Amino acid sequence: MIPNLGVPDRIVPSNGPNWKICVAHRLDEIMQVISLRAIAYMHEQSCPYDEEIDCNDFAGATHLIARLNGEPVGCVHLRWFSGFFKVGRVAVLPRYRKSGLGAALLEASFELGAKKGYGHALGHVEPSIVGLWQRACGLTPRPGRTNLAFSDHEYVEVEKFILKLEEAIHLDTDPMILLRPEGEWDHPGVLEHSNNRLIPLRTARQA
Repeated sequence: MIPNLGVPDRIVPSNGPNWKICVAHRLDEIMQVISLRAIAYMHEQSCPYDEEIDCNDFAGATHLIARLNGEPVGCVHLRWFSGFFKVGRVAVLPRYRKSGLGAALLEASFELGAKKGYGHALGHVEPSIVGLWQRACGLTPRPGRTNLAFSDHEYVEVEKFILKLEEAIHLDTDPMILLRPEGEWDHPGVLEHSNNRLIPLRTARQA
């Protein structure tokens, strides 16, 4: 069963040692994501700021953030297209890179994509870790595609086909569910709670 990525406090246990993975909703959560990526890419890979913090972080993107005892330790960036979604910018603090957290972030990405009705994930992976991602979470190189390069690094295009869910979000899903925050479709949202204000109003009109 695909776990929900958003109980009321927006955290869900992953398969890792006590970390929590959730959708980043608030500005401070996005700042935590940016900080993690600054460590992994700007510092360790000398990626220029304008190439790491580009125009895709707020335009149609979703960020997942992992925390250990409340501290941000990893993140991943998702972009949604017609028929597929792209997984990118996986960043994990150095001390947790052999803990399985990177694979847990990817699995959480696939779970969220499945809940949104997607069956195909795309990613760009450095050649040295293609085998690792293939063993850890089933991302395989796309046939017939040549390697690409950006920000001074070479990448392999990889993909994974995901089992679609019958209970995935779709056009005829209850509109109140569609109004819930990203990843929190299994729990009533603030707009549903707002309907409680209509009860005394209706009662007053009927009196």
